[in-house]
Amino acid sequence: MVDADQTFVIIGGGLAGAKAAETLRAEGFTGRVILICDERDHPYERPPLSKGYLLGKEERDSVFVHEPAWYAQNDIELHLGQTVDAVDRTAKTVRFGDDGTLVHYDKLLIATGSEPRRLDIPGTDLAGVHHLRRLSHAERLKNVLASLGRDNGHLVIAGGGWIGLEVAAAAREYGAEVTVVEPSATPLHGVLGPELGQIFADLHAEHGVRFHFGARLTEIVGQDGMVLAARTDDGEEHPAHDVLAAIGAAPRTGLAEAAGLELADRAHGGGITVDEQLRTSDPDIYAAGDVAAFHHALFDTRLRVEHWANALNGGPAAARAMLGKDVTYDRVPYFFSDQYDLGMEYSGWAPLGSYDEVVIRGDAGKREFIAFWMKEGRVLAGMNVNVWDVTEPIQQLIRSRARVDTEALADPHVPLDSLGATSSS
Repeated sequence: MVDADQTFVIIGGGLAGAKAAETLRAEGFTGRVILICDERDHPYERPPLSKGYLLGKEERDSVFVHEPAWYAQNDIELHLGQTVDAVDRTAKTVRFGDDGTLVHYDKLLIATGSEPRRLDIPGTDLAGVHHLRRLSHAERLKNVLASLGRDNGHLVIAGGGWIGLEVAAAAREYGAEVTVVEPSATPLHGVLGPELGQIFADLHAEHGVRFHFGARLTEIVGQDGMVLAARTDDGEEHPAHDVLAAIGAAPRTGLAEAAGLELADRAHGGGITVDEQLRTSDPDIYAAGDVAAFHHALFDTRLRVEHWANALNGGPAAARAMLGKDVTYDRVPYFFSDQYDLGMEYSGWAPLGSYDEVVIRGDAGKREFIAFWMKEGRVLAGMNVNVWDVTEPIQQLIRSRARVDTEALADPHVPLDSLGATSSS
């Protein structure tokens, strides 16, 4: 029985941690709630960092999950700029890294998120090499892009994933010259496959982005601490004033590993192993957000999802589980992106090699369509591009696991919500 004498500690002040704290209070928990954030900024959402805020279309204050006063008003003990360097599972304590203070917990939530993967090449210590994960990164990069735009400067981006492409779009809107270096044959190759990846390649090429496919950066050349160029493993050299490393993210599992919690293998993206209630191998410790690797019954595999919706929904789910409520976390993965005049939403999970067909509904040439990734007639994932209010029926098709007539699926005149209901499984 949860009561006022208990203490729930949340390590990680991102969206998952902040929403977990909010949910604990909303569900009536009256004990201590301690939220520990290693950044000095109040908990914030990350999508604006590569979208509206980076473009200067959203104010800085718009990124925060709650107003600063909300935490005190809801009796959340918020520790900003604090780290935890150890979890003692036997004593049920966490230790602050700055002064060694020990804090007891009855239930613990680890929501430590992920961190950018680093380029392991010469020149990464130069002043013009950037990553994008934190608000401070976005503030710096925003100024860099504005400066590049004014001076006709060059930005080289290592990686053609979502962050790389969103920053490329922002940089072009500022007027900067952009080159994207990507080892695959198209951007987003592993996520969308070659057919859909090419659509994004064409979109960016139309806006002046140069792609260098099939290559990796091997060196960032500089002088007097400043970036001059970026070299690739095929002998090419690209002029650059700044370089963005956008080669993915790694889950921040060091604390969990040191505490002896079970971790997922790298084949499943790493992370902290959790069950359907987001509970780790320790029954009093939970994990949510980027760092959690949960078994998804719908796709029959363990997933680690690094997107906004997973933090938004996973934090509250973990909080309810900590309160002893019956929780099954099986959300269909979802994310969105905005690049130039293209807006898209993606639901599901269909990595390269998991599907046997891609069905297009609408006009891909006009970039107004829905793409469906299929396996044996069943929808694994769907992406709507400049077509709106279809996320719910797309997710219903995925959840139904029904065999769908692909001709009907491709026909915009056939309502999506009629397909799963009428198709046989």
